Amino acid sequence: MNTVANQTVLIGLDGATFTILDALMEEGVMPFLKEFVASGARAELRSVIPPITPPAWVSLTTGRSPGNHGVFDFFRPVSPASRHIQFTTSHDIHCETIWSIASRNGLKVISLDFPTMFPSPAINGYVVPGGWMPWRQLRLGCYPSDLYDRLKALPGFNARELAMDPAMEEKAIEGCRQDEYEDWIELHIRREQHWFEILRFLMEHDRCELTAILFDGVDKLQHLCWRFLDPACLGDSPTPWERHIRQQGLKYFRQLDQLLAEIVAMSDRDANIVLASDHGFGPTAEVFHVNTWLQQHGYLAWADTQASQQQQSEALGIAKIARHVYELDWDRTTAYAATPSSNGIHIVVADSENASGVPVRDYHRFRDQLMASLRGFTDGENDDPVVSQIWTREEAFAGPYQGLAPDLTLALRDGGQVSILSSDAPLKRRQEAKGTHRPEGVFIAGGPGIRRGASLPQLSILDVTPVLLYCLGLPIPEDVEGDLPTELFHESTLRKLPVRGGEPTQVGVAEQGDRDQEYTLSPEDEAEIAKRLRALGYIE
Repeated sequence: MNTVANQTVLIGLDGATFTILDALMEEGVMPFLKEFVASGARAELRSVIPPITPPAWVSLTTGRSPGNHGVFDFFRPVSPASRHIQFTTSHDIHCETIWSIASRNGLKVISLDFPTMFPSPAINGYVVPGGWMPWRQLRLGCYPSDLYDRLKALPGFNARELAMDPAMEEKAIEGCRQDEYEDWIELHIRREQHWFEILRFLMEHDRCELTAILFDGVDKLQHLCWRFLDPACLGDSPTPWERHIRQQGLKYFRQLDQLLAEIVAMSDRDANIVLASDHGFGPTAEVFHVNTWLQQHGYLAWADTQASQQQQSEALGIAKIARHVYELDWDRTTAYAATPSSNGIHIVVADSENASGVPVRDYHRFRDQLMASLRGFTDGENDDPVVSQIWTREEAFAGPYQGLAPDLTLALRDGGQVSILSSDAPLKRRQEAKGTHRPEGVFIAGGPGIRRGASLPQLSILDVTPVLLYCLGLPIPEDVEGDLPTELFHESTLRKLPVRGGEPTQVGVAEQGDRDQEYTLSPEDEAEIAKRLRALGYIE
């Protein structure tokens, strides 16, 4: 058991992209980050398919692909053949995380604000889950069980803001009123400070070899404020109000830069520091109403509206998100999109329980026909296909859990996410550009063993777990899919600490522990989470 290791600090920057960070470093908005990059190494970080928060962060902290860890979206089907969905939780991660691996090797861990960490795992250290956890559940979410009461005593502690306030977040649904943008940005500035204060408290009271915190305001601001942050979208003649909102956005990034500097200063002198994002970002100007397209091409049929509304009113909160269960005529539907966040299409396959749908023997022929039809869709104004790439379930999600994934996953030409809502036209232009996810995230690392000023070829998000394990002095389990980029490290470091392979991961050793209780969200909690997802365009 390894009990001595250099401290390793993981700082997650949700949605961070060099498109924005490089410009901010050059403008002097983020001087610490500029210095840190120059003193360490950087690389573009390729995300998973699709590049969205839950599967990407789980891949980054397990070194496993979605088909092997089982998380594909904010939601998951109740079973592979089910049309009903529920929210993804920590119980849906089917392989060992970096938190567990470090714990069972005798190392202490801090994990703050990472998604799909609720209910929190029993690890050797501290967990405060983030992402979409309802603030009412924060006490239950903290580990160990007395941690919440210790945090509650901190000056300025605010559980509502720590877990995101839907009343504020939902203002991003269709864009804020001009007089609301500033308060919205200030909320996220305060949230990052709240999370930092928790980190500082824990670091001052207990040295942990693996210390990790996620700042998710980067993602939130880029979703709503991309047109102010990206000079290419801002244009040459912004209005005084647009310039003001840009300055407010820069205020957020200045504060983030200061927090990064303080975290590094609080860390051990010989600590290895890794900054990484789950995906990148870019603009989107189109909305592809995929279910409308499927309906127009004979793959989907809507049910009677009055009947579907009655069924929804009798259902739990999650059912209001899963409209497809009630709004589709299943006798006449062979393909549908259940959630916009996954950019996925499900094929209805006939089985012993459901007579309607595509016969099993015709599945591949039907799927090929559907893919060809999607590839041929253009908007009539140019010849570029609206759907730029399509992955089958086997191509994107090979592994034991691929049956939980959509049959087809789409990439759109402008990088956006599909809408599952009915529309009078399958493709529409947005009134203004919004931010949306891109596969290319960021990786930045610094420390005594890391090459100075190195610019590495593109890395996979799966490679981050091997980097963290190596920095902790731990062997890399043989079933971890990522590779250690040895060019990140000095040759002398590699000689002093040779790369070691290890036994396969051990699912369930520290992940469950005494926390293996059954957990279900209340309708109120589901509604709160739904508001947050809708606020950022994940439910459309």
